[in-house]
Amino acid sequence: MNSTPSVLNRILIGILGLILLAVGILLVALAAVPSVGPWWHTWSRSAWDGLNQAFNDTRFPGRPESWLWIIMAVALLVLIGLMVAWIAQQGKGRSDVLAAEFDPGTVAGDVRIAGGVAEQALKHALAERPDLAGATVATYDVRGRPALKIRLQPRQGVAPHLLAADVSALVDALDEVVGKRTPAVIHIGAGARTRFSRAERVR
Repeated sequence: MNSTPSVLNRILIGILGLILLAVGILLVALAAVPSVGPWWHTWSRSAWDGLNQAFNDTRFPGRPESWLWIIMAVALLVLIGLMVAWIAQQGKGRSDVLAAEFDPGTVAGDVRIAGGVAEQALKHALAERPDLAGATVATYDVRGRPALKIRLQPRQGVAPHLLAADVSALVDALDEVVGKRTPAVIHIGAGARTRFSRAERVR
């Protein structure tokens, strides 16, 4: 429900996985295949000589430094900036507003109900259930609309569909109090204290 760039994450993880796989295959080949060792020494020596030649050919006039170092420093700064921007995008989408309406009454103005109202109300109602090992409620902004994500950890032997129906009834009661229907995802997961498959319901 959040705005984490999952496609970009998968692409980056896939690229990193391929790089690690290639390094692993190379290390195994160097250790297990005798003919790979001489090839690696020849290739690495030629690559190192070519790199040194490139730095020698790009020196500043009258100085031993190469301007390639400046390009590498700028590239590293750009990479660091992209990584910071990527990290900042992780886990976004949380919202602190459950409902917002304009009231044209005697004193006109916006009426807002914080997401914490729904979160605390549902948590309090769920905390009294003996069939739950844990429950979390969070408010997200989904395509410009507030929505609730309810994660439940039932105890062993609890029927997931009955639990989902009960929690859905609680959300319906909350909608009546707020006066506005709020989309909700009810996620029933498995953990150390629950031993049945994951279920998920959207209402």
